[in-house]
Amino acid sequence: MLKVGLTGGIGSGKSTVAKVLQAKGITLVDADKIAREVVQPGELALQEVAEAFGSDILLADGNLDRTSLKQRIFSDPLAKTQLESILHPRIRQRILERVEEATDTPYVVADIPLLVENNYPQYFDRVIVVDCPEEIQIARVQARDEMSKAQILNIMASQATRKDRNAAATDIIDNSGDLASLKMQIEKLHESLLSLL
Repeated sequence: MLKVGLTGGIGSGKSTVAKVLQAKGITLVDADKIAREVVQPGELALQEVAEAFGSDILLADGNLDRTSLKQRIFSDPLAKTQLESILHPRIRQRILERVEEATDTPYVVADIPLLVENNYPQYFDRVIVVDCPEEIQIARVQARDEMSKAQILNIMASQATRKDRNAAATDIIDNSGDLASLKMQIEKLHESLLSLL
């Protein structure tokens, strides 16, 4: 089974690439979904987060109060590190388990926004980076979300640089053009991945 990691900066179009590959019948492991799963009520990670940050980060129904936790970690780098030390090992373990479980697919793609930042490339046979110039990323995020340029730049500053991301890639998809051009590149890449099997 060929294991493929997929990443890209905010607004790069990574989610579009993931959806197109999924529509081709490729199993997709979604890191964002898994990150939400590990903090569901009943999960050990949620219990540990509540112990570390206090029960006031839980809503009345026992779910995580994401807004409250986000505010806490953005104003306190130590709290952010503490939260990551609780969540990241569990998220990584679950991603890798799901990748291993994917047997009914020609290859498996793990969609991981922080693939480079969290040292995932070693777990994959191929690493696809969806790339575009930073000004395009900013314009796309502004059109999609109600965020200021400063907020977007802040998020980009917390992610790997474009240069570092591209250096980790075995395959780069240039998403600075239109959707037709993107789909053509995905088609080519899909064929090339199938040829490696």
